[in-house]
Amino acid sequence: MFNKTVLTNGIRILSHEMADTRSVSLGIWVENGSRHESRHQNGISHFIEHLLFKGTEQRSAARIAEEMDSVGGVLNAFTAKEYTCYYAKVLDENLPLAIDLLTDIFLHSVFDREEIERERSVILQEISQAEDTPDDYVHDLFNLDFFRDHPLGRPICGEAATVLNFHREDFLQFVQERYLPGRVIVAAAGHLRHSDLVREMERSLKAHQNSNFEIRNSELGNSPTLRSGVFQHSKPLEQVHLCLGVAGIHQSHPMRYAAYILNTILGGGMSSRLFQEIREKRGKAYSVYSFLSSYKDVGYLGVYAGTSLEWVEEVVDLILLEMRRLMAGEIGAGELERTKSQLIGNMILGLETSDSWMSHIAKNEIYFGKVLSLEDISQGIRSVSRSDIVELAGAILRPEKMALTVLGDVEKGKLELSLSI
Repeated sequence: MFNKTVLTNGIRILSHEMADTRSVSLGIWVENGSRHESRHQNGISHFIEHLLFKGTEQRSAARIAEEMDSVGGVLNAFTAKEYTCYYAKVLDENLPLAIDLLTDIFLHSVFDREEIERERSVILQEISQAEDTPDDYVHDLFNLDFFRDHPLGRPICGEAATVLNFHREDFLQFVQERYLPGRVIVAAAGHLRHSDLVREMERSLKAHQNSNFEIRNSELGNSPTLRSGVFQHSKPLEQVHLCLGVAGIHQSHPMRYAAYILNTILGGGMSSRLFQEIREKRGKAYSVYSFLSSYKDVGYLGVYAGTSLEWVEEVVDLILLEMRRLMAGEIGAGELERTKSQLIGNMILGLETSDSWMSHIAKNEIYFGKVLSLEDISQGIRSVSRSDIVELAGAILRPEKMALTVLGDVEKGKLELSLSI
């Protein structure tokens, strides 16, 4: 059962009541992410996410952790390109504590100067760790190559240069400007009653006031200019890591279900074409997969592979071969139906917990303004025809629009990579 209430200050309260579970997951979502930062602000949203756990007017950082640990709950947060989420998962009887803790850190964090310096060091280590993990780092590099100088291309954690320059006043001003009620969504799922949740959140968040809560609808800024070509990044590694991508579709695009199926057939699992052809049949990569990255106004279809330098060209050729086959309509009825069942099964299994449902209803609100039920999504997947997939493949898998980022000891090999389909 789904419910939605908008408070007088513009905060949206969403819930999914699950009578057969003992847990409740509660998240405070802000429609603010790294996309909404200027160049010199890159990483500030992520930094603020860390700082909100470092003490409030009533609680120290240690007390925040102790109170949640004392009931066996989970308290955490994450920052993405277009949103930030602060969430808790507790037993139903401890929902009042979760509400109190989350609203306290959300509204009353003190941004202590000593805590800022300690957390600055932590985030710099996080950035270094990401750069030392090449199978993750190549995705950051691809975004920088593909999106040119656009906020979507910049790393969520920021860069060392920007993180070192943030001051307490910067955080306070950013929160004042960005954490407005009209950008805030409270999402909850589990063993709860919507009316009780609304009453408690109204009491806890009534001080969060701003009259202009419709601002959330008009602040994407310019869409990125997407680049194509081959981008080589030299680093002494045992393997070469590559990410190949092409402009796809945005989150709410009417062809999104066809895109889900196209991606799954191409590289979305152990039975996918890329996994079977490149890893299982030829042994040219341990890890190879495709993925969709979609935002409010733009998206891309990407492929990742880690392989030896001597096999890079062959692996790229195999990826392009499978794309050509999809464009040519080489999709059997059995493969199509099997993929639809895979997607529906994965979705249902993935929504068996209260935290997954909490995320589901919040993201639906962000991108669709409503909750899409399992039946809605399942019907959308089942309705996709072979011709829909071929049409989409022909529209997006255009060689002149492809970008290939290569990370590794590339200077030792003379890569003559062709993106010709």
